[in-house]
Amino acid sequence: MTESTSIPGSTSELDTHVLQRTAAHLAVRYEGIFSPETVERYVFESYATLSRTARIRTYLAATAGHFADDRLRALAQSQGKIDKPVAQVLFVCVHNIGRSQIAAALLAHHAGNGVEVRSAGSLPGAEVHPLVVEALKERGIDLTGAFPKPLTDDVVRAADYVITMGCGDACPVYPGKRYLDWGIADPSQETLEGVREIVEAIDTRVQALWDQIRS
Repeated sequence: MTESTSIPGSTSELDTHVLQRTAAHLAVRYEGIFSPETVERYVFESYATLSRTARIRTYLAATAGHFADDRLRALAQSQGKIDKPVAQVLFVCVHNIGRSQIAAALLAHHAGNGVEVRSAGSLPGAEVHPLVVEALKERGIDLTGAFPKPLTDDVVRAADYVITMGCGDACPVYPGKRYLDWGIADPSQETLEGVREIVEAIDTRVQALWDQIRS
């Protein structure tokens, strides 16, 4: 870890080692695109951000590495340093534990490699809602490994489509993007049956969006 890199709060030696190793690995991946210092900053900044809301810290360093990788890829795309071979879609809700996770999972399920999908929350929660996980599992969609992510400027800039669901004006507006706002109920206070209905409502909109993207 460079002298300029710091992590607020308590960080175990194991986490620090994992983060340093991840930064070194990503520095190779993004060689010629970003400096090792920028990569390292993104890795440790992502860890610090996720640590503010994480309840379970066992895999926090690894999760932060995946988050940093996705942010670096988005940043490179937005700056034209790497190609965007398919449409980039960003779903945003308040906590990124329900609606935006559902939409992202469903679009990825329907579109496969035809789009690149991200999700984020204006005030991210601690974990994806268990009933959301259950309702999607019933449809054969596995949310293992999914985690709430904060809304960052890099992913917004990389997106071609930005779909918001109840997060108000939290998402910055940039020219050249397609913005949509979906009026979808928050599943966090619902029963499993209510969550199933929300999933169905989102699925209808997601399939219409996918038809629009590929037309």
